[in-house]
Amino acid sequence: MSDNKNNLIYILNGPNLNLLGTREVDIYGETTLADLQEISSAKASECGYACDFRQTNTEGELVDWIQEGGRSAAGIIINAAAYTHTSVAIHDAIAAIDVPVIEVHLSNIFAREDYRHHSFVSDVSAGVICGFGANGYKLAVTALADLLQQGS
Repeated sequence: MSDNKNNLIYILNGPNLNLLGTREVDIYGETTLADLQEISSAKASECGYACDFRQTNTEGELVDWIQEGGRSAAGIIINAAAYTHTSVAIHDAIAAIDVPVIEVHLSNIFAREDYRHHSFVSDVSAGVICGFGANGYKLAVTALADLLQQGS
């Protein structure tokens, strides 16, 4: 288990992810945010970590949570949603903290509209997982747990 702070990981979700299960199901599927929380918490527990799972539609709140996670969590998984492609503030918040961050997306952002191909999050993250739907959250938890156990 990580000796970095504690055994808590933050999973932060950005705008419109509260609409999962009903929003553009052809892209995002029928999995709800509550389902993602359950999937993530179960995988985190299996890996020996507790999970603090949050969602906001507000950019500033997401920045505050990133900063909080940098002080309180062993690592962060973030699906910044649309802010991925627009927010220098989220980039700077991640760059300012000293815990590993994994970027995750339900859809393959590189197979979508051109403006989604750029991420302000990727270059300050340890890795990116996209295109695997809800399974991406399990993959992200596993990847983060592996990084933490390696002492990254």
